[in-house]
Amino acid sequence: MGRHSNNDRSRRRRPIGPSRVQNGTSASEPANGSREVHPTASDATFEAYAARQPAKRKRGRLWFIAGGVVLVLIVTGCVAWTKNVFNPVLPAAAWAQTCTPTQLRVVADPSIAAALRASAKGFDATTPCVHTSVTSQKSADTASALAVGGDIKADVWIPDSPAWEPRMQVLSWSLIRRAPVAEFGRSIASSPLVFATPSKNADAFDGSSLNWNTIGDGDTPVLLPEPAQNGSSLAALAEIKATADSRDDLAFSRDMIELSKTIPATVPDAFADAERASAPTVVVTTEQSVVAQNESSPSHQFFALYPSDGTVSVSYPYVRVAGTTTGDATKDQLISALERQFRSDSRTLARAGFRTADGEGFAAKGVVANPPKTSAALDGGAQVGILESWSSITVRSRMLVVVDTSGSMDEDADGRSRIDVFEDAASGMLQLLPPQTEMGVWTFSTDQSGTQPWAQRSPIASLDDPAHASDVSQVFGSLSTMVAGDTGLYDTVLAAVKDVKQGYDPHRINYVLVVTDGRNENPAGGLSLTSLVSQLKALNDPKKPVPVIMVGMGPDTDVSAMSQIANATVGAVYTAEQPQDITNVLVDALQQRTCRPYCS
Repeated sequence: MGRHSNNDRSRRRRPIGPSRVQNGTSASEPANGSREVHPTASDATFEAYAARQPAKRKRGRLWFIAGGVVLVLIVTGCVAWTKNVFNPVLPAAAWAQTCTPTQLRVVADPSIAAALRASAKGFDATTPCVHTSVTSQKSADTASALAVGGDIKADVWIPDSPAWEPRMQVLSWSLIRRAPVAEFGRSIASSPLVFATPSKNADAFDGSSLNWNTIGDGDTPVLLPEPAQNGSSLAALAEIKATADSRDDLAFSRDMIELSKTIPATVPDAFADAERASAPTVVVTTEQSVVAQNESSPSHQFFALYPSDGTVSVSYPYVRVAGTTTGDATKDQLISALERQFRSDSRTLARAGFRTADGEGFAAKGVVANPPKTSAALDGGAQVGILESWSSITVRSRMLVVVDTSGSMDEDADGRSRIDVFEDAASGMLQLLPPQTEMGVWTFSTDQSGTQPWAQRSPIASLDDPAHASDVSQVFGSLSTMVAGDTGLYDTVLAAVKDVKQGYDPHRINYVLVVTDGRNENPAGGLSLTSLVSQLKALNDPKKPVPVIMVGMGPDTDVSAMSQIANATVGAVYTAEQPQDITNVLVDALQQRTCRPYCS
């Protein structure tokens, strides 16, 4: 290995002969100061070699540059390919020029639609070949359309409550339709329930401890937007019931009747009513609604007052309208990606007044930054049952109240006469009824109008008319002056049913409420029980029902006869053996007047 051939030694030999001088420098010492070794050669050969060197070095530089460019292109291509596989490098606008975008359609409750529309723009900007549209529609309208099998023209629905799932199912079953296949998933946002009041009323509630019993004590006027149309109001109704049930069995019914006196159709309507109210009033609504109100109306600001006994959080679920899959794998992946976008876009949701699905806090005018003490809302199935109770209380009614003024109503009932006890209860009932109720009043005993055992004291008309409401109130307040005679019950019941049927209103619950303390006694003869029941059955029309609700006062009532009358009209029988029972009996009768014969 240490030995070399002669040729190797000759190649290592330094050049002989005089050095050539070019441009004042030695040929063996380049101008840049570096030392250059040339191969052994003659002068002519050397000159030829030297002449070739510039061209050779130029080609080397070109090859080097070309190689670098190729290397850069290869690396860039690899990076671009990698990003294209795992994260698109082209903006959505660029992709839209090279593909047909997948259309994602979202229908959202109006309270959250604007926020989702902004979030969807961000989703489209970072996701290739997709276009997302967000349409605003009331949750009640969307639920109704789905329940009847309609096409809401959407892939995703964001309602204002998970309770719409069982509500849709109940509606579908009632219409003998298959339940919708919509899949209710996790929530993307939440908002706690609060009591909202105009800022001008801040001093009125300063230091006060508002809680869910506020609804029942009657000291604070309360507005609850229609629960049948508003998911947060239904959740609030469930919270009101939980508190009321701890007081007594009929407390919730009384609370609902109190709330039903004024039912704003929407949250904005409730805010407007609270602003106009003469007394400091609160609106039961969501924290988000307060934020939205304050953003839209700088001159009408509201404060969110948080219940001292805690509150519930209303959530907005992500609902896949077609169920778990649309049948299009690409679209299904995009629907899942959109769900992640909505749930993670907390900044956009916060700007609209929403907390995250986990209730994380945010800063906004009129609300607290830190999350209040909250619990999950009552499950949807339980809320459906509560809604049925609410509907039975608030449904518009057309009623004829028929009051026994026979001599026995003047008998003692724990220190007062029976008629005095009923007068007070009737006045309280009148205060509980919604003003849209239509009511008339008859009295009965014997010989009220000739031999006729009944007399009309006030015709059936709307209590919304102040003159009529005053007339009915005066009749109830003067019943004790009308007491005389026997009990012409059977003939009066038949006449009352015929009167209500004659003016039947298909848009209302039409019924007769009979209050009596005894049994039929008519010296003039009149109908027998058998004849009455037979005629009532003949008059009964399932398409135009007129149930008779019998209320017996005292221990002398003929419960058997009253039951037969009620059964013939698909009505009900109540008894109030103690004077203090009559108010609760009337409240319960009002609550259950729409569920006959299936009341629980």
